[in-house]
Amino acid sequence: MSTWNRKKVFVTGAGGFIGSHLCSKLVKLGADVTAMLHYNSRSDWSNLEFLSQEEKKSLRIVSGNVEDPGFMDRHIKGMDTVFHLAALIGIPYSYEAPLSYVRTNIEGTVNVLEAVRKFDVEKVIHTSTSETYGTAQYTPIDEKHPLQGQSPYSASKIGADKLAESYYRSFDLPVVTLRPFNTYGPRQSARAVIPTIITQLLTQESVYLGDKRPIRDFNFVEDTVEGFIAAASSSAAIGQVLNVGHGKGISIGGLVELLQEIMGMKKTVMTDPDRLRPSKSEVNELICDYTKANEMMGWEPRVSLREGLTQSIEFIKNNLHFFKPGIYTV
Repeated sequence: MSTWNRKKVFVTGAGGFIGSHLCSKLVKLGADVTAMLHYNSRSDWSNLEFLSQEEKKSLRIVSGNVEDPGFMDRHIKGMDTVFHLAALIGIPYSYEAPLSYVRTNIEGTVNVLEAVRKFDVEKVIHTSTSETYGTAQYTPIDEKHPLQGQSPYSASKIGADKLAESYYRSFDLPVVTLRPFNTYGPRQSARAVIPTIITQLLTQESVYLGDKRPIRDFNFVEDTVEGFIAAASSSAAIGQVLNVGHGKGISIGGLVELLQEIMGMKKTVMTDPDRLRPSKSEVNELICDYTKANEMMGWEPRVSLREGLTQSIEFIKNNLHFFKPGIYTV
């Protein structure tokens, strides 16, 4: 029998890209999952709409806002495990609305940590990001690498990570900080570079991108989800920061070439000035060292980049109506 069977689990950011895949996995493991969505008046379940009818019936859906401490208290009380994924994530939008990132990513995280502390939850998995490292001072990047706030988004996540660390040190809170590198796969929005490239290849004569030189470490969503499950299952991980990534880097330009090869296309790639980050804000290289996650909880990536991209292409082909490839939205 699964150790997750009937365990009461609360997932913030459940309607997000990674969150929806995590909810699906937890349901399959037999957990009693409460999925928290950001409230909207349309009764829209976001990416949870892609789950099977059986999976959706297995979920308890609540809609609210992590910025509301009373809401978080009411719904975290009585839970065994909390996965905290709710966040504002778009880097370009953080240039436009930095205070929103402070309220959601920092204040929202405090509300989660406080509720976990008040109600003696067994464990909370806090979600970080490789963007907290900024441009690599050395590669591959391990957890000892300095943190650098190169965008308001990354600065807000550094603040949230440090709050999680402080709650472990101050209150012995059972928190694990999981730091995913660039997760990709089915259901990811065109805010991210891989769906941006694929949708343009499918619908336009040319592909418009920002800087093609930055190097990124792309990790398939199923592998990232396995990292969350492993972190929640490992007593040794409490109080730790753990990288999860593929361990290999590819430039954005190289990524375009690989996608064109897989899709059997050859289109012109153009630089769109609106998509360029401020020069001191651009993160030039991120490559993951996941040694600590492997040694501490036996995690390692299993899906190759080519295999993961093939699955991403298939999803986008079948759901192209959800995307707006001709519009750049920050």
